[in-house]
Amino acid sequence: MIKNILVPVDGSASSDRAVTQAISIADLCESKLNFLYVANINQLAINACLSDAILAAVRKAGDVILERAVNMVPSDIKYETFSETGSPAVTILDFEKQIKPDLIVMGSRGLGLVKGVLLGSVSQYIVEQSTCPVMVVK
Repeated sequence: MIKNILVPVDGSASSDRAVTQAISIADLCESKLNFLYVANINQLAINACLSDAILAAVRKAGDVILERAVNMVPSDIKYETFSETGSPAVTILDFEKQIKPDLIVMGSRGLGLVKGVLLGSVSQYIVEQSTCPVMVVK
């Protein structure tokens, strides 16, 4: 039974399609959705100290992305939102260990600067390292 779904979101079109797919699954299985936004601080701050203003702007951008995701969710589906900072792939896997989802639903390509050959580097890493099933949405 799929009762707990992790949905990493980044505001990309692929991520939005993953949200739509996760909502369909949650509706069918009466599952809870867990939306996770990870601010890629490593990408933003290579060997630099981030000011409070920059961190606040990054958090605000994440809040907008999470709000867009939850605005798609029908009122009868339970959900929770989470915002973390760090390397997206590592942070998603760490979060997976915390909430122990039955399924991860994520987009195939995000907003990263470097794209993988077939899948985005984050989705590829999650597919290879996750301890639960992963659905990658194109």
